Amino acid sequence: MEELSRLKIELERTKAELSILHEISNAMRTTLKLDEILYIILTGVTAHTGLGFNRAMLFLVNEKEKIIEGIMGIGPESGEEANAAWTRIEQEKMGLDDLINAFKNSNAALESGFNRQVKNLKIPMFDKNENPLSLAVLEGMPLHLIGETIQRYQNSPVIKMLESDELVLMPLKAKNRVNGIIVADNFITNDPITKDDLRMLTMLANQAGLAIENSQLYEKTVYHAHSDYLTNLWNHGYFQFLLQNELEKAKATKNKLSLIIADIDDFKIYNDTLGHQAGDKILKDLAQLLRNQSRKIDLVCRYGGEEFVIILPQTDKKEAFMIAERIRKDIQKYPFLNEEIFPNKMLTVSLGIATFPEDGMLPAELITSSDNYLYKAKNKGKNNTCCG
Repeated sequence: MEELSRLKIELERTKAELSILHEISNAMRTTLKLDEILYIILTGVTAHTGLGFNRAMLFLVNEKEKIIEGIMGIGPESGEEANAAWTRIEQEKMGLDDLINAFKNSNAALESGFNRQVKNLKIPMFDKNENPLSLAVLEGMPLHLIGETIQRYQNSPVIKMLESDELVLMPLKAKNRVNGIIVADNFITNDPITKDDLRMLTMLANQAGLAIENSQLYEKTVYHAHSDYLTNLWNHGYFQFLLQNELEKAKATKNKLSLIIADIDDFKIYNDTLGHQAGDKILKDLAQLLRNQSRKIDLVCRYGGEEFVIILPQTDKKEAFMIAERIRKDIQKYPFLNEEIFPNKMLTVSLGIATFPEDGMLPAELITSSDNYLYKAKNKGKNNTCCG
């Protein structure tokens, strides 16, 4: 009789575990966007209806730069914050789907101090004597750190940041290659990490690694489909989509949005003298410079020929003018190949700026306005920025 009761309890627990994993797995299949995939994984690790860890963070392996990068972290920064969040979840009876939908509707979860700390972490990949993350990536095995083993890695940035007495590092794999790491702990409740916790986390990690790989492949495909073959910037067609999208966001949030159109001055002279291959080299170098000199939120695109456009979300005309002038001066100083062929012995650009809502409410209106300002800049003698 006692054995039967034990088996029933075991069966119920197994059913509950499978149900949790099934729910997380289904959620991961609803999107191919990497940030949403990562959030679903971490929510599965931390949610009370999931694996129930107090906090978790996710790192991705950057093989090109040989580092392990902190990408996202979910969890409270104090006991008070934890209790407030858990009470709200309990009162509103929020399940896994509710938590995920809350993220899709608002990125508030990513504005936490904990997430910002995680995103600043960059760990050398081949530093397994000092960093447990490196060891987990190189060995491809989970690490359960407690007591003395944590002390061994006390100089690791992750261990210093978490200040935890016990944590687990779980590698994420796709085709026998580690592409990420989940780090989780229970720093508020101090619940011990059990064999069942590790088993569940391992099963989740097996699905998570594949979901991440699929998302990364999808994002690469999208990038190649929408990028300009010569400059690797977004192409004209995708620029139209991005402008429409950003304009809708600006309208919804009542924010400003600015658009810069930049055109190389006297580019025909350069092309006619040295040929289109030399011209292509100029376009590539200029594209790289524009990308480097723009902010992370800005969207740099090739409009066509020798014209480039930059979409500047949350930017008014005054700030857009300052950004455009900085770019114009940086281009003027840059040593482009054979630039002495240009009339002024250097490559320069003219720029036109339009801002939502004063210069237009629709994408076509903003493009027309910035184009008109560009021609004003050309008529003023070129190597100018015009916005009114």
